[in-house]
Amino acid sequence: MQEQAWGGFGVYLHWPYCESKCPYCDFNSHVGQSIEPDAWISAFEAEISRYATQSYERIVETIYFGGGTPSLMPAKIVAGAIDAIRKAWRTVNDIEITLEANPGSVDASRFADYRAAGVNRISLGVQALDDRSLKQLGRRHSVYDALKALEIAQNTFDRVSFDLIYARQDQSLEDWQKELSRALSLAGDHLSLYQLTVEDGTAFAERAARGGLRGLPDEDLSAEMYELTQELCCAAGLPAYEVSNHSRKGSESRHNMIYWRGGEYIGIGPGAHGRVSLKGQRYATEAIRNPSEWLDAVARLSSGEKKREALQSDEIALEYLLMSLRTTEGMNLKRYEAISGRSVSPAKLDDLSVLGLLQQENGYLSATPKGRLVLNAILRDISDD
Repeated sequence: MQEQAWGGFGVYLHWPYCESKCPYCDFNSHVGQSIEPDAWISAFEAEISRYATQSYERIVETIYFGGGTPSLMPAKIVAGAIDAIRKAWRTVNDIEITLEANPGSVDASRFADYRAAGVNRISLGVQALDDRSLKQLGRRHSVYDALKALEIAQNTFDRVSFDLIYARQDQSLEDWQKELSRALSLAGDHLSLYQLTVEDGTAFAERAARGGLRGLPDEDLSAEMYELTQELCCAAGLPAYEVSNHSRKGSESRHNMIYWRGGEYIGIGPGAHGRVSLKGQRYATEAIRNPSEWLDAVARLSSGEKKREALQSDEIALEYLLMSLRTTEGMNLKRYEAISGRSVSPAKLDDLSVLGLLQQENGYLSATPKGRLVLNAILRDISDD
């Protein structure tokens, strides 16, 4: 029997459709296509079965429906995928099953159907508690819609998280303090709080290149917003456990922790990525991005994979370093050494520790609160070795 993966084992399912494309989004999402539920159920079942045959006796700890807008999925597709996973692998008794939702596609009956299908955690994309900002972000819902959706979610599920984006256009520190304070008064056990970033290939990037994305905060104001976020969340009992994620103790996203701990996950659906070890070799997998092409490939070729790449030990170690140091838990130094065959440069660790940016405790290396402010620079420094 194969041992369970270090860091955990989960299944990610990608639903690629949205009602509209947000200008800041660089995910694989598509607008305005008709859906044939039975075709999607068959494709998900086929890919789940194919991967389960390859991954032996793993135990599934988490299932995550991401997108796109998974809350546009017919509940029968969600139920079909969950049932197929339970038949294909063993699962833990307290499996975490998360579904991302858009406030504009939430209603009580749909959420009740998701719960009946097995979903037990909702991640709601609120993004802003200000109507003007929602329009700037290209969101179709209003604050009223978001609050109503949050109420429905919290009345239906025990575990509900929601996202906010800050460091937005024309947002002051005082604006963010008021908005975050309101969010914390509404939150349950988890919040995801992301600084707005302008990603290549997005509508925002094109707008910025034309000089049309004005009013974004400078680095100093962005840093002040980040520090304020830590202060308010800690005071409210939701400290950061990862750079952008906050929770009460024990309520962390178990699925995302699989990523950050360098665990293994099967990626199913158009454009989905995975990391899985087979017969001692870790692979990076990537599915075909276009939804119709993915469906066709699964039906005709019995595989929706675009590529499968064998990862070398230095690549595995680098991924683990980059992901784990995003968390307050940090990186297990012995595991890093076992993967890479060497230790992180002691001289660099000493220098960064003296500067108050890194710390070592109980065999783990982690960034200090001061270090998380300049985490990207730290990662570049210690990975360039």
